[in-house]
Amino acid sequence: MKPLLLIDVDGPLNPYAAKPRRRPEGYTTHRMRPTGWTEPESRKPLRVWLNHGHGAELLALAGAYELVWATTWKDEANDWIGPHLGLPRLPFIDWPRMHGRAPRGTFWKTQYVLEYAGDRPFAWVDDDITALDREYVDQRHPARALLMRIDERVGLGRADFDALAAWAAWTT
Repeated sequence: MKPLLLIDVDGPLNPYAAKPRRRPEGYTTHRMRPTGWTEPESRKPLRVWLNHGHGAELLALAGAYELVWATTWKDEANDWIGPHLGLPRLPFIDWPRMHGRAPRGTFWKTQYVLEYAGDRPFAWVDDDITALDREYVDQRHPARALLMRIDERVGLGRADFDALAAWAAWTT
């Protein structure tokens, strides 16, 4: 069985913290209204920057991984993000509770990532991963895990895709 590749949207695929009004090189601007975009003070749709080359990179990794959305977009990533990247519909983690309390100072997603992964190896790309999350996973997950913190100002880059490919080759 292939390891899982758990993919967050905001940060890794959408470098939302890049300088405002300066779209990162290689990215295109999209305006979206996912269900979670409920900021009452904002009449404008959510600005999302996507690099269409990331779709081909993720599809190349699909030979070594089972791709899974691990994002607050949940299934809506299949409607709003996947089509722009040329991705098929992917399974997603249906968070039982979002933005809640988490054990031992970890990111709120971490406990649910472990539940979803079960005993399978996984790589996870997210902009909120910390050393506490790595320690928590190391102590509780029975299989190999790679937690990659992605800079939310930059998004996934060539070195990240290379590291994911190398880790999958080493894991299988």
